[in-house]
Amino acid sequence: MKKDNKKVIYWLLTGCILIFIMVVVGGITRLTHSGLSISNYKLISGTIPPLNNVEWEAAFDLYKQYPEYQKLNKGFTLQEFKDIYFWEWLHRVIGRFIGLVFLLPFLYFIITRQLTKATLKKSLVLLTLGAFQGFLGWYMVKSGLVDNPDVSHFRLAAHLTTAFITFACTLWVALDLLFPIHKKINKPFRNLLRFGLLLLIIQIIYGAFVAGLDAGFIHNHWPLMSEGKFMHQTVYIEQNPLYKNFIEGKSGVQFVHRVLAFILAGYIIAIYIKSKRLNLTKYQSMGIQYLLVILVFQFLLGVFTILLQVPVWLGVAHQIGAFFLLSAMTFTLHRFTK
Repeated sequence: MKKDNKKVIYWLLTGCILIFIMVVVGGITRLTHSGLSISNYKLISGTIPPLNNVEWEAAFDLYKQYPEYQKLNKGFTLQEFKDIYFWEWLHRVIGRFIGLVFLLPFLYFIITRQLTKATLKKSLVLLTLGAFQGFLGWYMVKSGLVDNPDVSHFRLAAHLTTAFITFACTLWVALDLLFPIHKKINKPFRNLLRFGLLLLIIQIIYGAFVAGLDAGFIHNHWPLMSEGKFMHQTVYIEQNPLYKNFIEGKSGVQFVHRVLAFILAGYIIAIYIKSKRLNLTKYQSMGIQYLLVILVFQFLLGVFTILLQVPVWLGVAHQIGAFFLLSAMTFTLHRFTK
C-alpha cells in the first residue's frame, strides 16, 4: 500500500477544518461569556449534556457555587444558564471529537503502514500539540473558578494561540504531502515571510489579550483611539510599573494591537511589492495575492469591530479573518520553502 497517500492528506485537511470550527465556536463561547458555565471536567460523561429538569437543576446548582454566578450573574434564570451552557458544551464536544479524528485514523495508518517515517514523526508532533491544547483549555477555565470570575487573559492567549499553531502545523504537513517536489528557494524572500509569520502570531496573541481583557469595549474610535487625540495620548496608565500597561492594561493592550495591525499591514504590502520583482510560480503568486486580499478584509473587520463596540458576530468574523490570514501566510511560506 502506498505511503502518504490521499487518505492521509484528507485526514490532515479534515483536522484543519475541525480546528477551524473549534476556533469559531471558541470565539462565540468567549464573546457570549459562556466559558465558565461548566465548572467540572468529565472526559466521557461530560459529552452528554443534562437530559432532564433534575439534571439541569443539578448543573445550575453547581454553577451557583462559583464566582461568575455569585459576582456577575446572580439572579440568572435556568433558561439563561442553558443558553451559556450550550456554547461551552459544544466547544468541549468538538474538542473531544477532534481528538478522536486525529487519534483513530493515526492508529489505523500506523497499523496499515501508510505513513512514511517523516510523516509519522510530524503526526506525533501534531498529536502532542492537540493534547497540549486540551490541557490549556482546562488550565484556562480553572483560572476563572477561584476569586476573579474571568479567565486569565494570558491563559486565554496561550489556549487560542496554540490552536492557531496546531492548525498551521497540520496544514503544513498536509502541504508537504500535496507538494512533495522540492525546488530551489529564494532564501532572503523566504526569511521575509518567516518574519511576517512571527509578526502575525504576535498579533494573534495580542488579539487574544484584547478578547481576554474585554479591551475592545473602550476606545471605540478610528483611526484615533479617542476623538481628537492621537493614540499615544489616549493610553490610560492603569498599571505599575509602566510596561504592565502593555500586557495587562485594557487601554495599553488595545494600543499595541492597533499599532501591530498597521505594522503587519505595511509589512505584507512590502512583501507583495517585493514579490513583483521575482519570477513566481503559479502557487507562489496565488499565495501572495490571497495574503493581500485577506489582509484588507481583516483590517476592515478590525476597524468595524472597534467602531461598533464588538458585536458577537463581528468579533467572531474578526477571529475568522485572523484564521484565514494565518492560512494564507502558512501556504505562502510553504510555497517559498519547498
